[in-house]
Amino acid sequence: MVLKIGLLGLQGAIEEHEVAVMNAGRTLGLEVQVSRVTLPEQLEGLDGIILPGGESTAMIKQGTRSGLLPKLNSMLAQNFPAFGTCAGAILLSKKVRRTEDSPVTQGAFPFLDIEILRNGYGSQRDSFSTDLMIKGFEEPFEGVFIRAPIISEPGTSEVLASTRGYPVFVRSGKIMVTTFHPELTEDTRIHSLFLKSIIE
Repeated sequence: MVLKIGLLGLQGAIEEHEVAVMNAGRTLGLEVQVSRVTLPEQLEGLDGIILPGGESTAMIKQGTRSGLLPKLNSMLAQNFPAFGTCAGAILLSKKVRRTEDSPVTQGAFPFLDIEILRNGYGSQRDSFSTDLMIKGFEEPFEGVFIRAPIISEPGTSEVLASTRGYPVFVRSGKIMVTTFHPELTEDTRIHSLFLKSIIE
């Protein structure tokens, strides 16, 4: 079986995700093909997609111009598997706030029932890493937080990990998101979890 995984290639930590998902496939004994997605036609034939960190506003502008966003929205509505990290988590959220007092808006792909606060932990200089205890993992996972959003309300989503009083890894159905960057470590367990969720 060959798993075909797309990587939203508009902006962000794309190369790191490519390496992580390929290594995860090898760990699981799966043949994985990874392709960058910038146009709607490149979504055809994929088994799942990863939405990386970066600048969500820039991603939305580029994806809207190309027609990629409406196509991907249609697929996500049909339970298409997706994994979002940092900005990718913002894109997949039903409720998004720029500040604690700002009005609620929707992410570009509002299929995950969470409320998220952009840059909730602070600016670039407030970035940090910490060991996370993740549901189902025997050993801690290093969470790297860079201008990370905060999940202020998990809604109906399952919380798999938390830190500082906030969920940082949640999933619902075929969608999972982290507010940290698992691709910036050599630990592929979270990418493996995404691949396993597709084939199970």
